Amino acid sequence: MNKVDYDRALYFTYHSQWDNLLVLMVRTSDDLLSKKIEQFLHAYYFQQDVDFVKARLLSMLDYVEHANMAATAYQEEQFHSV
Repeated sequence: MNKVDYDRALYFTYHSQWDNLLVLMVRTSDDLLSKKIEQFLHAYYFQQDVDFVKARLLSMLDYVEHANMAATAYQEEQFHSV
């Protein structure tokens, strides 16, 4: 788990840096994050239904939030076990 990828995903999304989000999609080792980014970008560029695009965006953001919390808990567990 790489918290930097989740932070970058949030940053790029917040600032509408779709090219950088695409690069992150290719480079991340988190397959689910990559899939969520792919689904959002595909909906953003090719769907005309705003509600569908919003659903994909929220799905990606929900996953990023969940994964970020899990990564934080894992890091804290590793820190306290030392």
